[in-house]
Amino acid sequence: MALPPASSLPSKPYPAQWEEVADLRVFRTTAHEWEKLIGWRADMRKRGWKLLRVASEGSEMVAIFGRTKSERAAASGTA
Repeated sequence: MALPPASSLPSKPYPAQWEEVADLRVFRTTAHEWEKLIGWRADMRKRGWKLLRVASEGSEMVAIFGRTKSERAAASGTA
């Protein structure tokens, strides 16, 4: 099974409003690889990132991690 053309996939798999309040990271992988990344996901949480959404697009898993911009500023000591 082939993936749909890149032009048919949404460029941002999250609402535009999320960018106004949070830093976002989009991670795409296969479902099999996603299961093997439990340690990496735990490390993201330790660094203040929250898993906001996980969805599938064809054969891909799409995970969106975010942290509010105020959390980032507090962590860097600039708030």
